[in-house]
Amino acid sequence: MIADGVRPDSSFRPGTISHARRDKSRTAAPATTPTPVKQTKSKKLFERAKKIIPGGVNSPVRAFRNVGLNPPFIKKANRAYLWDADGNRFVDYVGSWGPMILGHAHPKISRVLRQTLNHGTSFGAPTDLEVNMAELITRLMPSVEMVRMVNSGTEATMSAIRLARAYTGREKIIKFEGGYHGHADAFLIRAGSGAMTHGTPDSPGVTKSTASDTLNARFNDAGSVRELLRIHAGSIAALIIEPVAGNMGCVPPKPGFLQELREICTSKKIVLILDEVITGFRVAPGGAQEKFGIRGDLTTLGKIIGGGLPVGAYGGKKQIMELVSPSGPVYQAGTLSGNPLAMAAGRETLSILSRQPSIYSRLERRSKELEAGLRECLQRLGVAHQINRAGSMFTLFFTGHEVVDYATAKTSDTGIFARYFREMLARGIYLPPSQFEAAFVSAAHGDLEIERTLRAHRAALAAALSSKK
Repeated sequence: MIADGVRPDSSFRPGTISHARRDKSRTAAPATTPTPVKQTKSKKLFERAKKIIPGGVNSPVRAFRNVGLNPPFIKKANRAYLWDADGNRFVDYVGSWGPMILGHAHPKISRVLRQTLNHGTSFGAPTDLEVNMAELITRLMPSVEMVRMVNSGTEATMSAIRLARAYTGREKIIKFEGGYHGHADAFLIRAGSGAMTHGTPDSPGVTKSTASDTLNARFNDAGSVRELLRIHAGSIAALIIEPVAGNMGCVPPKPGFLQELREICTSKKIVLILDEVITGFRVAPGGAQEKFGIRGDLTTLGKIIGGGLPVGAYGGKKQIMELVSPSGPVYQAGTLSGNPLAMAAGRETLSILSRQPSIYSRLERRSKELEAGLRECLQRLGVAHQINRAGSMFTLFFTGHEVVDYATAKTSDTGIFARYFREMLARGIYLPPSQFEAAFVSAAHGDLEIERTLRAHRAALAAALSSKK
């Protein structure tokens, strides 16, 4: 692996550097010509990991297989930067896959975590932190009248569909091809011969009977939903959707698409589940529901609401949520649900965002500047591309097609992407290691980080296009 050769300040300690402009290394210009550096420690760690962890990682995309590299093992982070075990520094556009909207090691969040830690890490009992967090979420997201905290986005979505089935007395669900809602069995389904057929398992271990209850429609195509409803009339419990798709790359909804789904679900008495694990408090202060003017019957949350710690939540209309045990018969429980550390970090994050709404306008401005700079170079070089962006989440697709769904996303040239990714990483820019993942801008990305990224982009793109590897 090659990197920008810039080493972190040896006095760096996570949480001790202010989010004001005190990181002297930020003033250094990025290298446009990559310099080979050692990856000795990361390589050794990966070899050790592969012996005891499947694939050497605890989540598949981290393995960097799609881009033909061994993964750097990250040691620390601050603001918009990551440092790996070998001391290489990167401008980070992964942000722990979305949670770090304020940047890494934010001093206020670090302080709250230290204070909370002094009182204990877990009690298995109710705390005021849970109540405060629930009140804040319901205030910021009006469609959520009641909320249950859980430990991950997957736990939130699988609990939401169980609740929807109980509420409606029906069994089938509709999701969208390419939409990812966690790794529960019901979600690991893709369309068979087309969106009008029963699903087939997308992973060994998912039974055919489970797959038969999951139907796939096409994102941004309400007609495909109506056709599924015609074929399976009266049997659909829920429709679950990411308002902005994030796991086929960033794919925003077409104007009116979400509103049409809302009308369909209302008329057919189907529970509309908005999976805002990624978009919640990311694309707007009230999530995608505020940005696009839509309300779900149930909403799932995660990522940002934990401030970087493991968390999830599902909530919605009171009449539905009151079916959850112990109020009602729908069972769901969790030893670490409402963990005080996650609640403290999440509440502080949401409090900062709600007290400083100008953060979102700054995120929009930075993201727009980045998009324009990326696009200018791509157009000048005549590279087929599509940049999709929703607020501070975006994806650069290497395709000449407009990307509106899973099928069009798959027209991307993953070979060019892999070369481009390697060249960007070599110049100190850490992007998602997959063509089909969204990248994220944080409030810690400033003019210097955008400038570094665009300078690296120009050099990396030229190198990727000239490479035959």
